[in-house]
Amino acid sequence: MDFFAQGIFQNYQNLFNTPAGYYWFIPLILWSFIWKGLALWYSARNEEKYWFIAILILNTVGILEIAYLFFFAKKKLKIDSLLKNIKPQ
Repeated sequence: MDFFAQGIFQNYQNLFNTPAGYYWFIPLILWSFIWKGLALWYSARNEEKYWFIAILILNTVGILEIAYLFFFAKKKLKIDSLLKNIKPQ
């Protein structure tokens, strides 16, 4: 088991030692940060504290956040309203 874990961590370490490793890492963090902020805002606004806590604690690279916003929220987020708020007036 130690050999398997050591191989996994060594691959991640080698990935971040190269400049190319950071090219996908920074957009991934931004992607996660945007969805997490939007989901936290919606869950707080809808007074869904269990969802708020789960979204705050779990880091799922936006998967849980997107699922909450589009499928599980009391007031589901619609793509049209999201795009309308992003477009400049």
